[in-house]
Amino acid sequence: MPFRFSGRRSGQLPAEVTSFVGRATELEELRRMLDAARLVTLTGPGGVGKTRLALQAARSRHGTYPDGVRLVELSGLKDPELLPHTVAAALDLPEQASRPQIDAVVEYLAERELLLILDTCEHVLDACALLADLLLPEAPGLTVLATSRQPLDVPGEHVLSVPPLPCSEADAPVSGAGQRRERREQRERRPGDALTLFAERAAAVVPGFALTESNRASATALCRRLDGIPLAIELAAVRLRALPLDELAERLGDTFALLAGGRLTTLSRHQTLRTTIGWSHELCTPPERLLWARLSVFSGAFDLAAVEQICTDSELPAGEVVQHLISLVDKSVVLRIELDGQTRYRLLDTIREYGAEWLDSIDETAACRGRLVAHCHRRLRHFEEHFATDEQLPLHLALTADRDNLRAALEYAVAGAEEGRGTGFRTDRPAGAAPPGPLALTASMWTYWACGGLLTEARYWMDKALALTPRSPQTSSDRAKTLTWYGLFSIMQGSWEEAFAPLREAHELALELDDPLLTAWAVGFEGAARNYGGEHELALTMTDEAVAYLSRTGDRLTRVMACYAKGFAYALAARPDEAVAASEEGLRLLGPASKEHWNQGYLYLVKAFGHILGGERDACAAAARRALALKGELGDVVGVAYSLSLLAWVAQQQGRHRRAAWLYGAMMTQWQAAGDSTFGGIVTLQLLCDSVAEALRDGLGADAFTRTVRQGGRLTLEQAVLFGTDDADSLMAVPRQPGDDVPRRQGSRAGAGRTDGQDGQDGQDSRTGTAALTRREREVAGLVAEGLSNREIAERLVVSKRTADAHIEHILSKLGFSSRAQIAALLDEQPARSETGTSTRHT
Repeated sequence: MPFRFSGRRSGQLPAEVTSFVGRATELEELRRMLDAARLVTLTGPGGVGKTRLALQAARSRHGTYPDGVRLVELSGLKDPELLPHTVAAALDLPEQASRPQIDAVVEYLAERELLLILDTCEHVLDACALLADLLLPEAPGLTVLATSRQPLDVPGEHVLSVPPLPCSEADAPVSGAGQRRERREQRERRPGDALTLFAERAAAVVPGFALTESNRASATALCRRLDGIPLAIELAAVRLRALPLDELAERLGDTFALLAGGRLTTLSRHQTLRTTIGWSHELCTPPERLLWARLSVFSGAFDLAAVEQICTDSELPAGEVVQHLISLVDKSVVLRIELDGQTRYRLLDTIREYGAEWLDSIDETAACRGRLVAHCHRRLRHFEEHFATDEQLPLHLALTADRDNLRAALEYAVAGAEEGRGTGFRTDRPAGAAPPGPLALTASMWTYWACGGLLTEARYWMDKALALTPRSPQTSSDRAKTLTWYGLFSIMQGSWEEAFAPLREAHELALELDDPLLTAWAVGFEGAARNYGGEHELALTMTDEAVAYLSRTGDRLTRVMACYAKGFAYALAARPDEAVAASEEGLRLLGPASKEHWNQGYLYLVKAFGHILGGERDACAAAARRALALKGELGDVVGVAYSLSLLAWVAQQQGRHRRAAWLYGAMMTQWQAAGDSTFGGIVTLQLLCDSVAEALRDGLGADAFTRTVRQGGRLTLEQAVLFGTDDADSLMAVPRQPGDDVPRRQGSRAGAGRTDGQDGQDGQDSRTGTAALTRREREVAGLVAEGLSNREIAERLVVSKRTADAHIEHILSKLGFSSRAQIAALLDEQPARSETGTSTRHT
């Protein structure tokens, strides 16, 4: 039975019926803006919580405005001509028969100090802009707070973009298919606002619901899949009436269908996620809708150059696309982000899905995906051609920023091949020809995968491409290249036995093509496989054969690679002097001013390995630190793992057992990230690392060794690189963020020649650090050092987990640390001093 309620007068703020979650940063910024400006607009995509944030800020500042706060709800307004009447109704002004309603509004506001909230302006944007532009000069005591999917664009307007709610348990960095680096301290922090919102709304639907260790992963996955959009999270929580959480998270592939139908009491435009986004779609012009649809082929962030390459044609000319993109940003359809000083753009997943459906409805999906594949292929070919130059690092970093789009291109190419569209053509194609097939991409993508150490991911896509592309004259070259690099990546992961078959097929194809460069690669990499298998002299012979083929090409890249291949062979054959000489020859080929990183890093690794075998500890450390710095800049997890292995050996030989154990733990984490736990399949290196571990257990004791290795394993790649290259004896030398140094304690550098935990000044620094903590905080820090999680600490102290979280945040802040491992390291060092009693120098 229909009914109406008119108890709340128009303009009054509605009472809260659910808790307000999070937004502390946005609330503080909004309060600051309202103090400084008279027109503030909250912008953001539909369902992100603009209205709720505006109302919360208004309630908290109600006493600031002598004449109060009035809310003008515009979502139901269809005719912009009626805007003055809607505002007048919110102000309780009677209808004016003898004069325009706007005059009454101006007259009323001119004498008052009032906050006027214009909620949901986007569909009557011009009218709202004109209203604000008229009212603000005439009413000096008036402040206007607007919510809109795009700014009003009025002089004096301050804009606050409202982002989705964050999940603090962010995904660890992905280094390849199935490769994830654990960041334990991230998982142990308190839930982010998105998770808290979901938990609170879920508890209202399912009595007794709470986040637990068993359901946390599903809840986190659900919130991330919904981009942290509050509306979507609340709609999902309602679905718990019918579906258990784990099933709900699994079914989110069809987001719109699953979240259809919200509460009947919500605004109609908020009852389904599709309707919410459709509201934005209706406000776009036809060219903006077309661009929105075409942008849906991107996965992750993208730049303007890519948009101009992929989204333009005669219907959407390149000269016009910038303006349409700006308009979509203004309407909160596209998010503008800054990454490493570069402007990029992205779509939220839910908005991308809507655009993809629209793209499919106009039958442009295949064409747009093909243009993305071709664009990525051109960039990969350019990187391949400039791989051994000083452009290597910037080109690699640019591709890394586009890793999601590169993977999308591979997925589209594979899908095209499976449907019979992919042709596998590898170079320039006539207009209208099919886009490159998956094998063309994998043949050129080896440089990107190699630089990042993404070997598992590389082999996964190469397997797919090889299986989907029949052998033919048109694809022979791409097939030979893909097989060649598949063989090398297998070797680098310790699976050298699996390299022989692809390398022999690559060799056969190279001979058919009469391609000396491909032949040299195939022969040289088979030699490397022989080397790893212990056939060192045969490996040297095959490397020399590869170099002979190279004399026909003059290719500098492969000559450099041959140098470190020979160097490894010499090292594994127990000929250290020749290993060092081979690496130095490669460095000479690159030149002393070279900014190339990947090959240069491996040459320094060979050099360091040769110095190990020659017992030259200091020379090994210098070369390994140089290799670590080069590989770290690239983010090459394999090269970083090798470098940390050698530095752990050096530290153990120097008697710096804690440093060695931290390096050993960091090394193991990077090997795991690379999809390998066999030390690259180098038996000599594995034996070396095993001997290091055994010596450290003896030197530190089994428990301390395990604990210290665990601490090192928690370091991110960036932190491990900084710790290793700095040659520090304390994890407190690791800065909060790469490039943002925390003031180091005196004597933290290993050059001071201290034993474990001896940081100079008779150890005063550690005592000074812990002295800054309260008794309770020192107790919590001790439990952190024991390896307890935040939840376990809470249980031990009989406090809430939130209280334990807060204690640890305070400890990190007071000590200037960035990780729990640094807290543990600080406390570990004092017992080390009490055991030794004196400070001795390394020999």
